Amino acid sequence: MEQFGGVVQAIGIAVFALSGALAAARKGMDPFGFVLLATVAAIGGGTLRDLILSVPVFWLREPSSLLISAAVGLLTYFIGLRKPGHIGALGRQTLLVWADAVGLAIFTILGAAKALVFGAHPITAVALGVMTGGFGGIFRDILAGEPPLVLHREIYVTASLVGAIIYVAVYVSGMPMFLAGALGMSTCFALRGMAIRYNWSLKPFPTDD
Repeated sequence: MEQFGGVVQAIGIAVFALSGALAAARKGMDPFGFVLLATVAAIGGGTLRDLILSVPVFWLREPSSLLISAAVGLLTYFIGLRKPGHIGALGRQTLLVWADAVGLAIFTILGAAKALVFGAHPITAVALGVMTGGFGGIFRDILAGEPPLVLHREIYVTASLVGAIIYVAVYVSGMPMFLAGALGMSTCFALRGMAIRYNWSLKPFPTDD
């Protein structure tokens, strides 16, 4: 089970790193910018989670997360140089939001799971799951000079919140962690995916503008 969790985390790191690299591509950054945004997107939420839990930050002892992030960033950069049409404006945006959706689902559940392992209250675990899933993307968008996705009207945090609640509720009820994780991730991804596909959004607060 631990090995499976490591594989899932590696996938999450890779897809969130891809979202960061694609954001760098949209801004026309150099290789350092690709690596920076890829790394920040991949480890930002987990770093904040570990600092709040007062546990060793996950990538300090296992630098594989940094290596995966850097590799994805550089690979995306060089693919873009060789095949510029491969990462065109429309493709970059489409790939970015879907890669972000996968990363959101994975890291929401991994964040909540780690919080529970270290004794957090279930409600706190839900909050840390949402934080883990969303803050890497926030850091990425801020560095890229873009409005963070979580602040859009699109269903984003809501999908993460529902996924985290389902995971924690199912796990606390005594169901196996694997089943709880699968339900939580699939729910989060399904909600976010349908929001992307059908332009679902929450009603914004009315302003005078």
